Amino acid sequence: MNTTRHLATVAAIAACFALPAQAEDIKLRIASGHPTANTYVNLMNSFFVPEVTKRVAARTKHKVEFIEGYGGSIVKVADTLEGVQSGIIDLGGYCFCFEPSNLPLHAFQIMLPFGTMDPVKSVTLARRVYDQAPFMSKAFEDKYNQVLLGLIADNGYNLGTNFEWKGVADLKGRKLAGAGLNLKWLEYAGAVPVQSSLPDAYTSMKTGVYDGWIMFPSGYVNFKLYEVAKYYTEIGFGAITWHGLTINMARWARLPKEVQQILSEVGREYEARTGTVNLENYPRQLEQLKSVGANVRQLAVSVRVDWASSLKGWPQEKATELDKAGLPASQVLKLALQEAEKLGHQWPVRYQVK
Repeated sequence: MNTTRHLATVAAIAACFALPAQAEDIKLRIASGHPTANTYVNLMNSFFVPEVTKRVAARTKHKVEFIEGYGGSIVKVADTLEGVQSGIIDLGGYCFCFEPSNLPLHAFQIMLPFGTMDPVKSVTLARRVYDQAPFMSKAFEDKYNQVLLGLIADNGYNLGTNFEWKGVADLKGRKLAGAGLNLKWLEYAGAVPVQSSLPDAYTSMKTGVYDGWIMFPSGYVNFKLYEVAKYYTEIGFGAITWHGLTINMARWARLPKEVQQILSEVGREYEARTGTVNLENYPRQLEQLKSVGANVRQLAVSVRVDWASSLKGWPQEKATELDKAGLPASQVLKLALQEAEKLGHQWPVRYQVK
């Protein structure tokens, strides 16, 4: 028998006796600094976790068990990226708003205020930008030891206050809260911006730390902010996709390929669901606010245009600043403007980015 035929025979015999891939019991720690009152965290708990568990059991020989820690029980809102990066948790859901140094460009929709109020369009727009600007996904892998499984949309941002107001001038000097870059929206209106997070909002408004919040209606309803600030004004700042669900890269690499595939698959379905669930909930939550005595009104179109006009130079300012830092900001902002228009959005003021 020649050497080649001999080796082929040995390989064939070995294949017959090869052991099947060993079934694994996989434990994954998943967490967020926000509680399940937040829509995206609720969907981590009610959709992502059970769906991954079910599909792994049905389609593989493995078993996945999730250890869940929400509401800051394992990581705080501003520490989740680092928690995933270091491996304290395996998967984390978090807002890029709390990472202005680490992920400054990932808040790009905030830099284009008065965008679409449709969270389905927002997350679709964001996904198109990420697909055309590879830096956006690769930043998680190259710098922070994690893989992005899904983007997360919020429903539309408006403004809740403990005082009644009619025009932008009425906000001058008022202390109003936000998270990260959306504080700039307030600064341009003459308000005093205060950095905060949702878990602190109720107590802070009750005790007078600040007088209002840039907030989507789900946060206003679920955190009962209407009890301490009953005026909710539909400004239409935009539905922003600036959260993400990520997994530690080292943990990812140790997972069986078929489990990786399911995590990716469910991650994208979770991403889409953050859009559809928020879209469905928005009108219901406004009605809930009205039913509990909140004063819900729409901002006059002229006031909205005035506010947008005051911000018209800001996108170019941010693009220039981040371009100088070596980030593809102009590319990303131009893509976002174009993709929003492809989805049918009309800007109250059309921003220009060179």
